[in-house]
Amino acid sequence: MSDLVIDTVPPLAEAESAPGLLAWVTTVDHKKLGIMYLLTAVLFLAVAGAEALLMRIQLAFPNNHLLAPDVYNQILTMHGTTMIFLVATPAVVGFATYLIPLMIGARDMAFPRLNAMAFWITLFGGLMLNFSFFAGHAPAAGWFTYPPLSEHAYSTSYGVDYYVLALFATGIGTISAAINFIVTTAAYRAPGMRITQLPLFVWMMMVVSFLILSAMPPFNAAIAMLEIDRQFGAHFFTPSSGGSALFFQHAFWAFGHPEVYILMVPAFGMVSEVIPVFSRKPIFGYEFVAGSTVAIGFLSLAVWAHHMFAVGMGHLYDGFFMLATMAISVPTGIKIFNWSVTMWGGSIRLTTSMYNALAFILMFTIGGLTGITLAMVPLDWQLTDSYYLVAHFHYTAFGGVVFGLFAGTYYWFPKISGRMLSERWGKLSFWLVFIGFNLTFMIQHLLGLMGMPRRVFTYPDLPGWAVCNMISTIGAFVMGLGILVFLYNVITSLLYGEPAGDNPWNAWTLEWATTSPPPEENFKLVPPVRSRRPLWDLANPERADYLVRK
Repeated sequence: MSDLVIDTVPPLAEAESAPGLLAWVTTVDHKKLGIMYLLTAVLFLAVAGAEALLMRIQLAFPNNHLLAPDVYNQILTMHGTTMIFLVATPAVVGFATYLIPLMIGARDMAFPRLNAMAFWITLFGGLMLNFSFFAGHAPAAGWFTYPPLSEHAYSTSYGVDYYVLALFATGIGTISAAINFIVTTAAYRAPGMRITQLPLFVWMMMVVSFLILSAMPPFNAAIAMLEIDRQFGAHFFTPSSGGSALFFQHAFWAFGHPEVYILMVPAFGMVSEVIPVFSRKPIFGYEFVAGSTVAIGFLSLAVWAHHMFAVGMGHLYDGFFMLATMAISVPTGIKIFNWSVTMWGGSIRLTTSMYNALAFILMFTIGGLTGITLAMVPLDWQLTDSYYLVAHFHYTAFGGVVFGLFAGTYYWFPKISGRMLSERWGKLSFWLVFIGFNLTFMIQHLLGLMGMPRRVFTYPDLPGWAVCNMISTIGAFVMGLGILVFLYNVITSLLYGEPAGDNPWNAWTLEWATTSPPPEENFKLVPPVRSRRPLWDLANPERADYLVRK
């Protein structure tokens, strides 16, 4: 067997010597930093989840005054901001930080210290944002913080200032991580691993990294100008003084719509790793999956203003962004086709990870179909400020991203921890989250069609509204219970779970070629990479992929 492996990764000259907690605080090891990103996401998920439940309690009954309007606006703003910037983004970056070096056969990230800085500045930004509660007033202008509502004349507290400084910091952290992912993937692949042999998760993180570098700077520039407006009276976004509030919207959504794919595409990558392994078939149409991801990356930069149909841009611009929005559904549909054909005729194992991957496909498809309705300008004019859009957004952002993250968590948890998650508790958690999610948000499509506006702290007792809101609130608590079951499963499995072994799923990519959890240097021996499934080649030399392709 020794002639089938190559030693490309020498052990580290000196292991980290700091004891206990200090070893984590001072670490530059990508694995520890990846775990800390994931723990950060869980911490802020608890905060954002509590905020969501408070909103649903407030909206469970008509004419409810449990929360004052200003308090509700603060919680609404903080929930959206926290979920996007402090839960979904750190979770995606955390998985990528942990997995990319392992999946390409590298010892660490290209810039370990930059990697550590990116994490700590992200955590600092999250803590700063939430400190605004203790400073007297959280931001209350929505997670998009549109002027003029976010200008000093209408938001006199320091809430928006905390928002700007916190998200500017997290933006720097995310950009730093993206640079690291690109350089690591480009320069530190195992010998023989061509770009066309990258695992699809790594492929998709490459596309996401370039998207981050394209989309995050306009957002950071916009919020920096907003802060200059607030503190120095620059009037970038004040129409009465020669500025333009719409300019902020353009700058925000030039980031905001690519951000949807910055979060979604890594989930695509996770599902693209999970489905082949649990179908016991290689991914169908690897080239199309990778190529359609590049197409999504380009098109996502050209559709931002479909969020602005109601501002009166004119028919020419509305028509362009409507067509661009419809066009982006094509490469997305290609992926759904590839996943479906991969499963067709496969020997499917319905693990908890596979359950979540299937739910991801279904939920994202529903979100995509409602997105096409919102791409049609006349319908968007009617529905954009209603709960129909809230439902659509959550079917893509939560139904897509979170189920994809759950699929990846159940798949890679054995590698990260060395322990197996309980399938019994995992499936209970899955069904609670799946049922609760659909109870919460499916009914909101109907609420939107009935005319209920979004961002309102209460509503009149109109026919059907109270019943639909109560169903939505019950669903939110069912979903919350499912997430608690998931956390219980993680904790008990870490303590008492079955040992995982190096490759419990009999998977094919390089991260499964090392121990669970991996040693500090990641690999002692790296299998030769001659195809997209190096471990399959090693275990089945007579049927190796590189022989079949010849």
